[in-house]
Amino acid sequence: MSNDDKSANNVELENEGRRKFFGKTALIGAGAVAAPMTAAMFTSMAQAQAVEAANSPHVAPGELDEYYGFWSGGHSGEVRIMGVPSMRELMRIPVFNLDNATGYGLTNESKEVLNSEYVTGDCHHPHMSMTDGKYNGKYVFINDKANTRVARIRCDVMKTDKILHIPNVQAIHGLRVQKVPYTKYVICNGEFEVPVVNDGKSGMEDVSTYRSMFNVIDAETMEVAFQVMVDGNLDNTDADFDGKYFASTSYNSEMGMNLGEMISSERDHVVVFSLARCEAAVKAGKFKTYNGNNVPVLDGRKGSELTRYIPVPKSPHGINASPDGKYFVANGKLSPTVSIISIAKLDDIFANKIEPRDAVIAEPELGLGPLHTAFDGRGNAYTTLFLDSQVAKWNVEDAIKAHNGEKINYLRQKVDVHYQPGHNHTSQGESRDADGKWLVVLCKFSKDRFLPTGPLKPENDQLFDISGDEMKLVHDGPTFAEPHDCIMVHRSKIKTKRVWDRNDPMFATTVATAKADGVNLMTDNKVIRKGKNKVTVYMTSIAPTYGLSEFKVKLGDEVTVVITNLDQVEDVTHGFCMTNHGVQMEISAQQTSSITFKANRPGVQWYYCNWFCHALHMEMRGRMLVEA
Repeated sequence: MSNDDKSANNVELENEGRRKFFGKTALIGAGAVAAPMTAAMFTSMAQAQAVEAANSPHVAPGELDEYYGFWSGGHSGEVRIMGVPSMRELMRIPVFNLDNATGYGLTNESKEVLNSEYVTGDCHHPHMSMTDGKYNGKYVFINDKANTRVARIRCDVMKTDKILHIPNVQAIHGLRVQKVPYTKYVICNGEFEVPVVNDGKSGMEDVSTYRSMFNVIDAETMEVAFQVMVDGNLDNTDADFDGKYFASTSYNSEMGMNLGEMISSERDHVVVFSLARCEAAVKAGKFKTYNGNNVPVLDGRKGSELTRYIPVPKSPHGINASPDGKYFVANGKLSPTVSIISIAKLDDIFANKIEPRDAVIAEPELGLGPLHTAFDGRGNAYTTLFLDSQVAKWNVEDAIKAHNGEKINYLRQKVDVHYQPGHNHTSQGESRDADGKWLVVLCKFSKDRFLPTGPLKPENDQLFDISGDEMKLVHDGPTFAEPHDCIMVHRSKIKTKRVWDRNDPMFATTVATAKADGVNLMTDNKVIRKGKNKVTVYMTSIAPTYGLSEFKVKLGDEVTVVITNLDQVEDVTHGFCMTNHGVQMEISAQQTSSITFKANRPGVQWYYCNWFCHALHMEMRGRMLVEA
């Protein structure tokens, strides 16, 4: 065991002792009294308490949640980390948005990640990388529908480290990851159809040239590996557990430009993509490039050997793979049914042995407005019914038997939710580790649920205990702005750093610049003038002081402040805020952060630490002296 591991273990033991102490203190404060009991009584009570605790949403002071929840922030452009089952918000990860607290979008390091004129986003689908169909705790990926991007979050530091703008498409919507053998690819849909050559010179009026595309991204390089042109508008997507097929729901097979045109047909389809055939086509050079970029675009329209189109009821929405690897479930939205697609039959479809529709082995009727389905790993599925404001619990195998003529009731339970549910997710439910403990339902409206907040109201998250035969509501709470989707990952899957690694690539560019300037970031505190009106200020910080208590610049100078936090104790985060300049950033333990601004106010300008770090935190400050 390394010294770092021993140190981490010692800290964990110390923290565990503190957590237990506070837990006991809370118990005493609540009036708990020890009473004499026999060994049998004690054992019986302990067993009962263990069962109750395992299925309780209550997480006592000092106790830890069992799951990390990753919630999309919707049109706030961020991702939120929730503790499950407590449903406490633990942290916000800025992704496509400006964040004043951390300086994300303001610091030079975060600007290098954003690399865009946009500081807004519309986050929908957070999904974690996998190995052998199980979450591996390495990355979380999320889309930006508003500005056609995909971002990657590193789970060891819970920071966004890469953002990719997807060419040739508009509005990245459904997003998932390759599950087996590992997440080599992130898959996502370009939802809105646009001209294939979209240069504004010609073809804008000719809708026959409009296409949407399926996008396959290399998860490590964060570059587009290839795209597949399809018929219709792609909506949601998922991957199988064999590493062979991806599937996407698709609406607007008519390629209409308005609502009437988009719903004139009786059916739409699920598009299935053969990964092996797509990779072979790219390798063989059977692709084109468009709009001045080098991304390979394959033709996957109807009749292509790369795809198959499975007819399903009109305007399908969510598509979800069952954790046993047997089925894709496409949710009807405008139909009261869901379509169960046998993954085992996809080989025969691609071999042209059966018709695509033959892969649909059941279409159980569940209620009005099926949007998304989650699974508990015990053969049961949970489908949100948007129009009914309900969740339906049903058994997949029983639904197939009923479709084949057996008189069997596949519906297990329906519960009311409040109101109009969209996505739902079970604990570990998108992986082979689906454990059937919790179900989260993300409701689009709250109406009368909470204190009035004016015309704009929060939305509503509801947590259900699904460990027994019936769903039981255990939490009902507001959320902002639109938490479109979420996943729940067992805490054993994620290992976060306690302090930053000095060799971390997140600030590698800044470190390289300092080295070129002859600066040792761990020891040096100096001001370097670069040219007529550019100044770089290097300083350290260690609670409760900055390495420089003052520095001088000239009015109009472009000033870059680079700070390295020398503290080695976790949770000792410093900040840097320059008054009246719109400048602030976070510098956690052993991190280097930098920010660039114009010194546009003459005279004395104070800077201070804006993250509470020490008993003398208020005294942690300095002066920028701006000469007119």
